[in-house]
Amino acid sequence: MFVDQITLTEQKVGGLKFLVLSFQHFLAMFGATVLVPLLTGLDPLVALFTAGTGTIVFHLITKGVVPVFLGSSFAFIAPILMVKEKFNDLSFATGGIFVAGLAYLLFALIVWLIGVDKVKKLFPPIVTGPMIVVIGLSLSPTAIEMASSNWLIAIVVLFTVIIVSVFLKGFWNLIPVLTGVAVGYGISLITGEVDTASIVRVSWFSIPKFIFPRFNWTAISIIAPVSIATFMEHIGDITTNGAVVGRNFFEYPGLHRTLIGDGLATAIASIFGGPANTTYSENTGVLALTRVYDPRVLRGAAILAIIIAFVSKFGAILRSIPTAVIGGISLVLFGMIASVGIRTLVNARVDFSKPKNLLVASLILTIGIGGASLKIGLIELKGISLAAIIGIIANLIMPDKQN
Repeated sequence: MFVDQITLTEQKVGGLKFLVLSFQHFLAMFGATVLVPLLTGLDPLVALFTAGTGTIVFHLITKGVVPVFLGSSFAFIAPILMVKEKFNDLSFATGGIFVAGLAYLLFALIVWLIGVDKVKKLFPPIVTGPMIVVIGLSLSPTAIEMASSNWLIAIVVLFTVIIVSVFLKGFWNLIPVLTGVAVGYGISLITGEVDTASIVRVSWFSIPKFIFPRFNWTAISIIAPVSIATFMEHIGDITTNGAVVGRNFFEYPGLHRTLIGDGLATAIASIFGGPANTTYSENTGVLALTRVYDPRVLRGAAILAIIIAFVSKFGAILRSIPTAVIGGISLVLFGMIASVGIRTLVNARVDFSKPKNLLVASLILTIGIGGASLKIGLIELKGISLAAIIGIIANLIMPDKQN
């Protein structure tokens, strides 16, 4: 049973307004949620199903009071592609995602035992900022490779996203990714870049192509440690969501509950063959715009995602999107992820005149972007995973002093 304490002092919405607001939240998360499986080779319809299912699970665990939507996590794109290249089988990647989801349960236990404040000290901005930069920049070669398949279309998509983001206001400002994909897809249809025959052959409804996880220590060691980075991302998202709504979700329902909800949502997603889930800032933006904080609206969007996952014709359209269109979107999106890391450092006013800060950031950036790896027995730490661990350790052991 959901306990909507968050809306006791706010009017709950119903009827047509409820449907419209739910659909708006669906559109806000749609572009990013389907982009991750399109980039990695997972089924976009499975991703929609697991995003909707994960959101419902999260609301159940958090007593239905936190108005968030859980969609595909971009932090796992690079390690998923690594595992795909190594094993040529995405089921091993979903096995790693399952373990990453379970890692959240461990984080939740730690938070519950020692308290939120002490946990935050392990992840100061000098660690989290460069980690986020690495996540974005490590994906940049993928964006260039996809865009290079047809630079004209990719550039049109890129400029569409820029125009919508900078010059349009209101609802359009929330869906620049979706608009860019729509324009790019339209041009691709006109120029014959889309295989329409494959869309026509597909039936309207079917069961999504679920795949079950397989487990391998190497795959797990590549993917699961990324949860260290997404753990801090989770803290930031919940903080932002609470600031918009005007509630302290760290206290009620508690950070440990939101972590459990996120972890279980990710583990369940992997069982069906979906990408890892994460709380979406896109939907928090919709909350800020509409000032409607009723969590039921987010659950309505989740149910809508689950229903659409079984519309196979829609899935065929998604799979027919040309690589260049996704490349044009990625040119902006991956750079924006890196920019968020820079903004983290700027907002925290990190003092780079301190040798400690310079060294910690340098280690994370070099190890993460360079793709350094360390194998200890059956466990292999690579890229962002290794960079995050070294960054945390370096920040703890280095003295904090001026030049």
